[in-house]
Amino acid sequence: MKIENGKTVAINYKGTLEDGSVFDSSEGREPLEFVFGSGSIIPGLEKGLEGLEEGDTKTVVVEAKDAYGDINPEAVQKVGMDQFPENIKPEVGMQLMAQTQTAEVPVTITEVTDEYVMVDFNHPLAGKKLIFDVEIVSVK
Repeated sequence: MKIENGKTVAINYKGTLEDGSVFDSSEGREPLEFVFGSGSIIPGLEKGLEGLEEGDTKTVVVEAKDAYGDINPEAVQKVGMDQFPENIKPEVGMQLMAQTQTAEVPVTITEVTDEYVMVDFNHPLAGKKLIFDVEIVSVK
């Protein structure tokens, strides 16, 4: 049975960056299961799986624009030091979860001064090409 919209698909995968570093993997966990075409995985990966069948393996290369997008310079914002809880000492490279009006999002601190902290709201994988080694476990 081929992967197409509405099918429930289970995959084993390893996601790496161009330098070979692993950013995510299903190794040691249950396969990732999702409904194909529902938008629950990144668009470029979904497109690369269309038409595959159970047992197939494939390396899918996803450009940044089809994954987490390009880096948006406007998503880097200056936050007053007084906005940080007293129990957090901001440091460059520190990753935190920030509460927006609609959700919690991961942020990275890129600069720290006595008065302010520069916080990058871009997804940590924004601007990066992603490489997925995928095995199709099942298609239902």
